[in-house]
Amino acid sequence: MKKSVILLGAAALILIVMSSVVLAQKDSKSVIYVSSSSATYKPSPMGGVSMAGVWGDADKGPHATFTKFAPGYDAGMHTHTNDVSIVVIKGAYLYKDDAGEKRVGPGDFLRVPGGHKHWSGGDKTEGAVFYEEGSGKFDVIPVK
Repeated sequence: MKKSVILLGAAALILIVMSSVVLAQKDSKSVIYVSSSSATYKPSPMGGVSMAGVWGDADKGPHATFTKFAPGYDAGMHTHTNDVSIVVIKGAYLYKDDAGEKRVGPGDFLRVPGGHKHWSGGDKTEGAVFYEEGSGKFDVIPVK
């Protein structure tokens, strides 16, 4: 049963990545292949976060990245201007909003609409590695 769930999650991730690339690269005939385990991650100014570009440019518009949260990373309460969708690859992405808490694990999908107030962080032991796709420029707007 557990293998079936993992296989189903991997299949869902592949479909999401494939559909994202097709939508983002409509006019391009380039094949994009990036392995999350061998991607070049760059530290984010937020500290505790590193990102590797998959397609697009997170600083300018629609994009996809592989993102790592360090173990115990705490992003605090915040919003994003644009929609953000994630599929966890390793560890756990911790999520909390007014409706409750979620532990988003490998193969799980989460979509956060732009403007939605939430908290996110990484598992205390493993952190998190996830595929992240944004409908526009990536930003983090702290909420007090």
